[in-house]
Amino acid sequence: MSDDGPVLQEAPGSRVLESNTGMRLRVTFSKEGWLAYSSHLDLMRVWERALRRAGMPLRYSAGYNPRPKLQLARALPLGHVGERELIDIWLEDPMSLEDFTRSLLPVLPEGLVIKQVEQVEPGAPAMQTQVVATEYRVVLDWDGPQAEIEDRIERLLASAELPHDRRGRHYNLRPLIEALRLDGVSAGKAAISMRLSAEPGATGRPEAVVDWLSLGDAFARYRRTGLVLRPAS
Repeated sequence: MSDDGPVLQEAPGSRVLESNTGMRLRVTFSKEGWLAYSSHLDLMRVWERALRRAGMPLRYSAGYNPRPKLQLARALPLGHVGERELIDIWLEDPMSLEDFTRSLLPVLPEGLVIKQVEQVEPGAPAMQTQVVATEYRVVLDWDGPQAEIEDRIERLLASAELPHDRRGRHYNLRPLIEALRLDGVSAGKAAISMRLSAEPGATGRPEAVVDWLSLGDAFARYRRTGLVLRPAS
């Protein structure tokens, strides 16, 4: 985010889409503070309440119980901080990105910060189908030598098989770890960055990586730093 506020990015070749198609906005935001302990459904309610308070011309679903058309890219585990989360918001009537942002900022709760607003095509694929990886930074309590964690990471990455169980499902964690590195050790803390697969049926979890590094007993703070989307064709 720049010093002047959220980045605003229009759809290529058009300031706003035609009014009869409505408008789809993609908002990049951070979720921190007390919101880190809100569930996926709670976060959706927070967004819905803020958008209504801002007077946004929301597009609603059809049926007996119409709901605002909102779509989070991926649920964030309870207690994890999100640095660059994504939500798509459909509007019934087009409006400028400046007006959207100016109306929304005053009604956002503490812990929800807009980083970027961009316009996307209304018919673009659902974001959930486009997320291919997640990026994390994990900070753990650690009072041992840096070389020991480096050695554990090296041995993990050299392994072909990392058997893991989750909710009765057995799988190999290793192919789900796309990148893993130690950022540093300082003041009793170790910071580790990782990129994990997030494909359907092949999703890596940072807690599983921490367990395989034999660090599962250490107090850990999880921050999802980004969502990697499938490249546009």
